[in-house]
This record gives sequence, C-alpha cells and structure tokens, in this order.
Amino acid sequence: MSEPADSSTRYTVAVRALCEFTAKQGDLDLRFTPSPTAQEGIAGHAVVTARRGDGYRTEVSLSGDHGALHVRGRADGYDARENLLEEIKTYRGQLASMPDNHRHLHWAQLRVYGHLLCAELGLEQVNLALVYYEIGSGHETVLRETRSAPELRALFEEQCGRFIAWAEQELRHREARDAALAALPFPHAAFRPGQRQLAETVFKANSAGRCLLAQAPTGIGKTVGSLFPVLKAAPNQRIDKIFFLAAKTPGRQLALDAAATIRGASPSLPLRVLELAARDKACEHPDKACQGTSCPLAKGFYDRLPAARAAALDVPVLDRAALRAVGLAHDVCPYYLGSEMARWSDVVVGDYNYYFDGGAMLYALAQANGWRASVLVDEAHNMVARARAMYSSRIDRAALRLARAAAPAPVKKTLTKLARAWGEIDAHAPHPYQVLPAPPEKFLSALQGATSAINDHLAEQAVPLDPALQEFLFDALAFGRLAESFGEHSLCDVARQDQGKDTTLSIRNVVPAPFLKSRFDDAHSVTLFSATLSPWHYFADLLGLPPDTGWVDVESPFTAGQLQVTIAADISTRYQHRAASLAPIARLMADQYARQPGNYLAFFSSFDYLAQAADLFARQHPEVPVWRQERRMSERERAAFLDRFEPNGRGIGFAVLGGAFGEGVDLPGARLIGAFVATLGLPQLNPVNEQLRARMQAMFGAGYDYTYLYPGLQKVVQAAGRVIRTEQDQGVVYLIDDRFDTPDVRALLPRWWQQ
Repeated sequence: MSEPADSSTRYTVAVRALCEFTAKQGDLDLRFTPSPTAQEGIAGHAVVTARRGDGYRTEVSLSGDHGALHVRGRADGYDARENLLEEIKTYRGQLASMPDNHRHLHWAQLRVYGHLLCAELGLEQVNLALVYYEIGSGHETVLRETRSAPELRALFEEQCGRFIAWAEQELRHREARDAALAALPFPHAAFRPGQRQLAETVFKANSAGRCLLAQAPTGIGKTVGSLFPVLKAAPNQRIDKIFFLAAKTPGRQLALDAAATIRGASPSLPLRVLELAARDKACEHPDKACQGTSCPLAKGFYDRLPAARAAALDVPVLDRAALRAVGLAHDVCPYYLGSEMARWSDVVVGDYNYYFDGGAMLYALAQANGWRASVLVDEAHNMVARARAMYSSRIDRAALRLARAAAPAPVKKTLTKLARAWGEIDAHAPHPYQVLPAPPEKFLSALQGATSAINDHLAEQAVPLDPALQEFLFDALAFGRLAESFGEHSLCDVARQDQGKDTTLSIRNVVPAPFLKSRFDDAHSVTLFSATLSPWHYFADLLGLPPDTGWVDVESPFTAGQLQVTIAADISTRYQHRAASLAPIARLMADQYARQPGNYLAFFSSFDYLAQAADLFARQHPEVPVWRQERRMSERERAAFLDRFEPNGRGIGFAVLGGAFGEGVDLPGARLIGAFVATLGLPQLNPVNEQLRARMQAMFGAGYDYTYLYPGLQKVVQAAGRVIRTEQDQGVVYLIDDRFDTPDVRALLPRWWQQ
C-alpha cells in the first residue's frame, strides 16, 4: 500500500486489502475447486450488469478517510433508482460449497463500499446486494440487506480501527526507511571498476521511471551494483517495493547476500527483506492437502496469522529458514506466511515467475494495491527462454486416455467427444511433426465441454478427483487459456509419440512480448542485467520492452592480458564431426594442463558428447583427475562437483554448456584457471526449432540469429565468464570450433577479450 503523492501522513489501502486484513478468519483452504477463468469472470460480470436497466453505473470509484487511512476501491454496480449497491461474484458449481469465510469477506467488502457511497452521496441508508453468478447455468443468487448510514459508518470505523494501528506502524516504518535510504552509504570503501557505471545508470533509469538493459561483465559486483542504486532512488521516487528476480536458487542467494552487505554497512537500516521460495520446497507437509481438515498448519491459519505476521516483522531478513522458524513457532504454513509478508516487505527476492507469468503473485499485488515497484532481473539472458515456457502449454492424448478410464459416466461422455475431435486432428496431420494454422475450433469446443463437465462434477460431488483426471484437467485448462490469446506470437503443433500411437498438441510461445508488455509498462522501472545481453534488439523485440528503454554496455574492469583466449579453428564440433573431434580435443586439453596444471572446466554440447570426451581423456591421461556432471544431479551432488575446485587443486571438471555449471558459479583465483568450450552452444537442429527459425525470419528478418546464433553464444560467454572473477585473476579459455573464427561470431564475443 502506497502513500498518496499529496500526503506523507496518509496511508492508502484498497478496500479488498483492508477487508482481507481484518475480516479473514478460520482455516487456510486451498483445495482445488472449479472456478471461473479470468475471462469467464469478466464475461460473467458483463452478463449480470447487462441485465440491469438504464442508469445502472458500473465500476463505481469510491474512497474515504479515517484518521491516517485513505481507503479506496471500485464497487461493481449501483442502481440509483433502487438505491442498490451490488458486489458481483462469479463461481462454478454449488454455492453451498463456498466456504463461509469467503462469504464473510464478501459482505465485509460490500459494507465498506456501502459506507463510502453513503458518505459520498449523503445517503441516509443504502440497499446492499451480494450477487453470486454461476458461470455454467447463468443463474443469479442475490443476497440482500438494507443498512443505515450510521450502521455502515460504525462497521467501517470498526474495520479501520482494527487496521489503523498497523497502518500507523507502517507509516512510521516507511518514513524511517526512506530517511535512512536517503543517507545510505555505499557498503564498500569504493566502487569496483565498472560497478560505479552500472550503479549510476540504474539510478538514472529509476529516477526517470524508465526500463534498462544493462550488459555488465561477470565479477564486478552486479548484484550490489544494481540493488544499491534502486534503494537510493526509492525515497525521491516514492518506490514502494523492490522485486529482485533470479532464474535460479544461487541468484536468490546472491541477492540476499547483497542485502546483508548493504545492511552491514548500516546496521540500523529499517529494511525488510523477504525470500519467496517455491511451494514444493517450502511445504512442511507435502503429503497433506492445503486445508484445515488435512494439514495442521492450515487449520486456524487466519486466526493465528496476526501474531505470526507481527513476529515476522521483527526479522530483518526473512529468508526461507527464517520464515520456517517463524511459521512453525506460530503453527502457520511458512509458505503462505511468506505470501502474506510480501505485502509488508521492502525488498522481495524470488523467481521470475512471481512477476512475469500469467498468474504472477507480485504483479497482481502491485496492481491491486497501487504499488510503485522497481524490478531487478538478474541473469536476464535467461528471460527469453523462461518467458516462452511461461506462456506455452501441451496436452497429451495418452493423458486423455488415462483420464477417460478414471472418469465417471457424465464426464466420460464429454471426454469421448474430445477424443473423436482429437482423432480428426490426427487424421489431417499424419506426419511425425506438423504445424497447424491455429488450435482447431472443433477441438477447442470439445475441450471446453470436457473441462466444464469435470468442473461441474467436482462442484457437485465435492470429492477429490482421480489424479489422472485432475492432471488432465490442469493441462486442459492451461491449453484452453492460451488458445484464447493465440496469435502470431505462438505456434500450434502436433507431434507423434511412441511410433505414432499417440500425439501431443502444443501451443508454443515464440515471442513473449505481447504477454510481458504490461509487466514492463506497469512497473516504475525494470532493470534487466547480465553479462550477455547483446545484441540489445534481440531482447527488446522478444520481450516487448518499451521504446524508451535504456541500454548500457558497462566497461569491463578486466583486460585482455588477464585472459588468454585461443580459438582452435582446426577442429569442428559439428554433429557429423564429433567422433573425429574427440582425439584433438583431448590432445589440446592435455597440452594445456601439462603447461599449467590446475583446475579447469570443459564444456560440451550434450551429455553424450561429454561422456565420450571424458572417457577418452581419462583413458589417455589417467594421471589427470577428472570429474563430470551427471544427468539430474541433486543439490548435494552439484555442491560436491564444485567442491572439487579447491584453491591450488588440480583436475578437469566436465560439464554441459548451458547447464548448472555454465553460469551463476563463482570460482575465483586458483579455484579455476581455465575453460575449454567445445561447442558454439547452438540449439539442436530439429523440426520445432526450424519452425521457430521461420517465424523469427518472418517477424524480425533474423531467423538463424534469433533462433540459433544469439542463444548459443550467450551460453558460451557465460561459461567462459567463470574463469575471470576478480581484477587479480589470470586464466585461459579455449574456444574449440572453426566457426568461432568467423566475423559474425567474433563480433558477439566480449570486447575486452580482444583488446
């Protein structure tokens, strides 16, 4: 909740947020229940309001004050002739199955709107109606009451009274936070070379409210160099929240470490830092459902939440371990305690999906509460691939068969109809892989019928679905949602599995820009930073960055004298040449190791290629210690792999380019003195990527570059960046393939390598 621009002593809160804070009670209940999609909810509201007569006002903006509180929101509809204020809620199934605490919350919201309306229009009383609209049948259930203005004022003041102490505390925190940030010193004695340029550019972007692409070399302290200037800009720019988003767990830890470093330089800094972890990693009882009758941490969750929330505020850094400690001390779910604390934290550290995916929690909270948010995106070269995955979906015919086997009779009928529609697709798409112009309408209609039938069954029976039926339902709902927004930015294809017996239908997003544009537009500023963000137009085109987005290529503090880069142009690592490449690669690695024994990383394009190279090298040079990355390594196994890189140790670690050890790994000094990169990292040549190439060519005139060259070289530069981490490091990098010696590839390598 943010302060209005015209008052530093007023605390603004949305009606919904006020009521959620004060009126929620009882159990946490997050069982899957059939509910309308966002589009269905909007359509349902439109149906209800269209049934009203002339003069019916929709989306009625209302606001009012109580002490330091400024309460605002939009009521769904008001009929002046009947003096009737309505709150419309869409649902699916049986209204009786809606939890009582939901209806209690709905009444609380409506009564607050009722008070605000009476105050604005000078009414003595108002008629209030909760309108529950069932999506499937179109039936309205209307619950009415009449309240006098004094009654509603008393209820409003009671709600505000329960919140105002918290609001005043939050105002004091904000004032103290901004005062401390205005005087915040840089946490180190001096900026590193390059770090100052990055920090100044990030500060200017936030001061101007613009987005920024910042390419900055590894090892300059990008995390502190980006977080510190946003904190400094926060007071003058009235920034409510800073969202630091990382692609992987190590990136989140770097952000937490940076926040700790900044706090270490100012121990009294009143800055609340929160880490959001994935639900499956934070859940204490993964074998139990998220409901009070199953999980002890869900039972009475909202009754115990106020004490847990107050205790959490006393912990400056709520990382995963701290959240767990607070949650268990108060018998509440740590994961959902974290979701609650996102409302009250200054810096929130989490994965990309918390802001950028279709149901992003942080984005939704920012919109609902009017937060001015500055977003920092670490290792942003990952954003294209991650965003494509967020807005892609697939559905398998084998899963449909399993769902039919588990379905009750009424549902089985609709699934059979869907299977027939699917059969027609298969008949017209006989090839192993085939692109369709669009998701077939007949199939989508049958899919909608099937999901509606499953939802209706679930609502009527109120029993858990068979796992196969539930998994299919989730896949079908995701596919249906993306089909609604299908366009040039996506592909629809059908692929045959198991020698053609089964098919998979996919909607593959290839250009995330249409989905991400609002995420950039609605933030105060978004800074995307990485060592590999060139060429800038590739990211601007695919991510949908605003036209006024800034771009900076931060000068490297490193020199060519620190890193000896050698191109092995007499070796080809193309697929057809790999067998022939093994011996010369082994010889090259052995010669370098003999000249300068130490720790090295060797990167290959696949696990098969890695295994062949490692086996040959180990046979020919048994005196050299060798360890290798394996498929699906656990966190402990990955840590053990990195632990082999001891200071002044010796040996070669074999890894896959683009995998867990190709980025986000810090091995300074003698822990790593060289790297061999035996691949350009080009994505696999297959029918899907060829379709992607054709679409990139049609849309941007750069099919090969956007599909293969740029993504591949980004992985190469990231991997090579593991070698030089400080201004004192010295090392070597071998780029093994004749294509590295071509002008277009050389142009994409870091400038400082060629000084």
